[in-house]
Amino acid sequence: MSAHAAAPPTVSYVLTDEQRQLQEMVRDLFAQRAAPDRVREVMLAETPGYDDALWQELANYGLLGLTIPEAHGGSGASFAELAIVLEEAGRRLAPVPLLSSAVLGTEAVLGGATEAQAAALLPGVAAGTTRLALAHLDLGGDLLAAPGVVASRDGATWHLDGTAAYVIDGASATHLVVAARAGDDLELFVVPGDAPGVSRTPVEVLDLTRPLATVEFAGVEVAEEDRLAGGPAMAALHRALTAGVVAIAVEQVGGTAHTLEACTAYARDRIQFGRAIGSFQAVKHRLAELLVELESARSAAIHAARVLAAGEREELAIAAPLAKSYCSEVYERSAADGIQLFGGIGFTWEHDQHLYLKRAKSTKLLLGDPKHHRALLGELLAL
Repeated sequence: MSAHAAAPPTVSYVLTDEQRQLQEMVRDLFAQRAAPDRVREVMLAETPGYDDALWQELANYGLLGLTIPEAHGGSGASFAELAIVLEEAGRRLAPVPLLSSAVLGTEAVLGGATEAQAAALLPGVAAGTTRLALAHLDLGGDLLAAPGVVASRDGATWHLDGTAAYVIDGASATHLVVAARAGDDLELFVVPGDAPGVSRTPVEVLDLTRPLATVEFAGVEVAEEDRLAGGPAMAALHRALTAGVVAIAVEQVGGTAHTLEACTAYARDRIQFGRAIGSFQAVKHRLAELLVELESARSAAIHAARVLAAGEREELAIAAPLAKSYCSEVYERSAADGIQLFGGIGFTWEHDQHLYLKRAKSTKLLLGDPKHHRALLGELLAL
């Protein structure tokens, strides 16, 4: 390496004492507050679509504002700490809008808002009273297509028309961060969820633990001060989506870890033909393979999260799609194998494993499937 060559980013995979304490605290919290019975109760309820009591508890612990600067009511920590929370949430399928508000919405505001706008919005996000949802997809759901919402300006007032599809937690969010076409440009606006002209319709979903909505805008009036004007909108949207991709990968690691733990415990306790099924070679080998896949997925996800926290843009462009594509496939494969390893009971509604399979299937597609992200990698690496 020449004296002028840039050194590769240094990414530590070892948790600090503080991070380990955070992990233990959050794991215990979700174990108590997001037990399977509670998850089912929330996912089958018509409203509000998330566990408000758990959400407020997360806010009280300061977990909703981990990446928000202290000046705006947050903790001033990094995405590495938030990733710890996301993994534990994925482990329990916690029915709270962490991905939509603490990641997608918050990162869009951090990247696009002025100081005054951030000061007005982010303290509420950290306190849990403001829940953000990012509305950016057209009805086709193509990440590379233009948004389905169009913005037109009349003096100091903007008008929004069109439809945003597959908005995560869109029906329950207090505020929508809306990506809209304005001629050849892209703009981001913050719109109250109950603003006149906004119509929100829940979408029938496979994964009942993560609600989606279609949001329609019919002549919605937005003041100029509600247009995020602190930086290029396209860069802010890209920042939010990249953080979302990494967040999903970390969640998938948590779900895979739960599947391995649950299957291992079942294989140890389930007796068939006079012996524990875990003693059979076929079961033993699959659990061992799953452990190897889990550790590989965890390495990819942690690397992406640490690189994101370090602000290493060039490395992140590789790490994020790599983590999303690999973790998606590992999670789906492990969740499907979990159904098989649990035998007949794994196919029933009463057993929880189908919830993880549905989460794996849905997150595989969310913010781009593995094929999409491998194409990005191939283009970037000129493969």
